[in-house]
Amino acid sequence: MSDTVNADPAELAKFSELAHRWWDPDSEFRPLHQINPLRLDWINGFCGLSGQRVLDVGCGGGILADSMARKGADVLGIDLASKALRVAQLHALEAGTQNIRYQEISVEALAKEQPASFDTVTCMEMLEHVPDPASVVRACSELVKPGGWVFFSTINRNAKAFMLAIVGAEYVLNMLPRGTHEYAKMIRPSELAASCRSARLDVLHTKGLEYNPLTKRYWLSADTSVNYLFATRRAV
Repeated sequence: MSDTVNADPAELAKFSELAHRWWDPDSEFRPLHQINPLRLDWINGFCGLSGQRVLDVGCGGGILADSMARKGADVLGIDLASKALRVAQLHALEAGTQNIRYQEISVEALAKEQPASFDTVTCMEMLEHVPDPASVVRACSELVKPGGWVFFSTINRNAKAFMLAIVGAEYVLNMLPRGTHEYAKMIRPSELAASCRSARLDVLHTKGLEYNPLTKRYWLSADTSVNYLFATRRAV
């Protein structure tokens, strides 16, 4: 597979266009800033990030990658959106974040170069933006060491998710730019679980991510009907 096969040029362009706004907490990326402490603590609770070699797949402007490095992990963030990566690198320099690197490479290409090299792999809010999510799941599994953790988050595909994640978030509340998500690319938990199983990843924990538009508060729950997270472990 060539380095850019499993990427949608329109998706890359979409995020590149907004790249300069990644680190503005009041920008289109506000939801990512708001959910980041929740997902960071959730990930850290399983794998203990300090001292871990961590790969963040689809890192964008580096919001999660930077926070994991600040927890003491040695982090590599990868993405195919050049402008977003430049923003991530610039932020790391400005913030003085230690133990973080960024690379423009596909997860499939990196899996060929560095199989079983990472203690933990994260792939958050990314699977719903690629043509072949199962290929990403496989590559994440190949990159983590046996017994290592792989974390995913994405959006369910059902009527409720369509109303809340697309109509509500993009058109009513204007929390996200219109066109951020496409219904057909959303992924049911059963579909992601099947991809994980075929990639020798055991799904050990699932969580839902909920949002109250009145209080503007996010929290983790047992409700996976819209946004959800998987904690998986590579079979030994």
